Amino acid sequence: MNGQRAFHASLEPGIPTLLIVEDDEALSSYLASVMTDEGYRVVCASTRQEALAIKPQPLLALVDLGLPPAQNRTSEGLFLIDSLLAHDPHSKIIVVTGQDEESAAFEAVRRGAFDFLCKPASMNDVKAAIKRAHLFLHHEEHLSEAGEARLHITVRFADGPKDTADAVEEQMVRGTLADAHGNVTEAAHRLGMEREHLYYYLKKYGIQLHRS
Repeated sequence: MNGQRAFHASLEPGIPTLLIVEDDEALSSYLASVMTDEGYRVVCASTRQEALAIKPQPLLALVDLGLPPAQNRTSEGLFLIDSLLAHDPHSKIIVVTGQDEESAAFEAVRRGAFDFLCKPASMNDVKAAIKRAHLFLHHEEHLSEAGEARLHITVRFADGPKDTADAVEEQMVRGTLADAHGNVTEAAHRLGMEREHLYYYLKKYGIQLHRS
């Protein structure tokens, strides 16, 4: 597949854009067609680089872990998950793996993926997983409006309380900044701190401001 292909549909209010990252062009087109009929706006990519070039970044994604140039490994898919979540921790990512890649699926979830499907997955299973992810995304939007946040934190006991606290702190900062669409003043207000204090945390955790 060369470049990105977009499929558009009349959306119901609140339905986000769905990103499909799949290097099998026939399968990608089929998935896009079905999900467009379900009312989603769908954008497709065949590589990690193509997916990350899509702006604004969709918060809902279906990602095949075996992507070029390493189709026989899961590294590209895992790197993509890291990048999508670093950009916006609220992203809901569903990964698709082969039957012999269960350990990779659990690694994806450990890194923050929302769910996983094993090939061959039925279209009903795919639609159900995407619907669940969308419901969680919608619920978290309401939490944000109420001044609350749902965090996904995976830590090792051996890291101790200090590193665990840092992980929670970083995700709070990233999530609030994402909710504020990169507006530092608004994010600082939501976190109850001065703008200059927030810049300290941005530098501490190496958080880059993304402009759409």
